[in-house]
Amino acid sequence: MTALISRDELKAAIEAGTVTVVDALGGAYYEQQHLPGAVALVEGEVTARAAELLPDRDAAIVTYCSNPACGNSEAVARRLSALGYTDVRKYREGIQDWVEAGLPVETGLPAERAGV
Repeated sequence: MTALISRDELKAAIEAGTVTVVDALGGAYYEQQHLPGAVALVEGEVTARAAELLPDRDAAIVTYCSNPACGNSEAVARRLSALGYTDVRKYREGIQDWVEAGLPVETGLPAERAGV
């Protein structure tokens, strides 16, 4: 199982700019709301897009999905680890916990998909 990160640890890492956050829900869920600065990467795209989205295999990466019942974040984390990423953790509580804590989210498509 992938190592976990708490909401407070993740919030601090996002604020410090020391982590890349990966939204494992993707699609309409990502457009509706995602953690600040998160990149969308679903399990089926990991092999094809990881090198492009996450070029540093030693960087701190945190995956998340909706809540503890969602397996997407674990699946993406395992695929990344199998590709040689060395510092992958999972925010098990997911965006539901983040929103319930009143923390900020972003909406819309990532810049590379929005044509910016």
